[in-house]
Amino acid sequence: MLTWALVLLLAAGAAALAWGWFEAGWLRTRVLEVELEGVAAELDGVRVAHLSDLHLGVPSRGTRAAEKAVAWVAERKPDLVCVTGDLVSRRRGVPLLERLLAQLGECVVVLGNHDFADSRDPFSQLIDPEVFAGIEGVTLLADEAAVVEVRGLPVQLVGVEPRTYARREARPAELADSDAALRILLCHFPGIVRRMPAGAFHLVLSGHLHAGQIAIPLPGRKIRLAHPRVRHAEGIFRRGATVQHVSPGVGTTFVPFRFFARPEVTELVVRSGR
Repeated sequence: MLTWALVLLLAAGAAALAWGWFEAGWLRTRVLEVELEGVAAELDGVRVAHLSDLHLGVPSRGTRAAEKAVAWVAERKPDLVCVTGDLVSRRRGVPLLERLLAQLGECVVVLGNHDFADSRDPFSQLIDPEVFAGIEGVTLLADEAAVVEVRGLPVQLVGVEPRTYARREARPAELADSDAALRILLCHFPGIVRRMPAGAFHLVLSGHLHAGQIAIPLPGRKIRLAHPRVRHAEGIFRRGATVQHVSPGVGTTFVPFRFFARPEVTELVVRSGR
């Protein structure tokens, strides 16, 4: 009896690992509408693609998810493409990163803590920001702002540098331009919304949490083992006049598995609020 119990236990463990490996590459593509207060009616319907946490360079089906996510975005041709950090885990992922960003075309990028090897993950390696210099169409923002024209109106994008965020020195609200028809903040860390005055930005895009990556489903909720105390681990949340989207990301870290936390690439459709 004990032998059979051990066999069943080992079989269940193997099945769980196989599922976690499979789910890490089982990409979800999602289109979500976001109502943004104070945004001009002319921008109603503007589409913003949001990718995060590619974590390229380590053995994982997350690489497959990243490739599929980029292909989906490139095919849909949204108005804006934003990538919110943790692009590589090891430097050998840089060549693939360059190819994927080139495939995206015009895009705005911020870095995450893994890109600077600032992580408990022993596999993390520093990425040289100069890799972006030769990729046409890529705008890397590090405590900087850029303005693009969409439907004839100015849209401002502001990016937070992860090291100044960690030192609590980042002040993105000081860069916000009240004359912009739409203001979007890119910050790898979702906690940035708690450090800003209300209404500084219409939309905040973040990642970092991987939707918990390893989650245990319970009735009405999940226990997210990677971030058990975080309330807003994925999806859309409203904080006053500001809407935040926290991406589940497409890659993996520490272990090449996801459980009940599928990788996702998201297209946000702007709806003009009154």
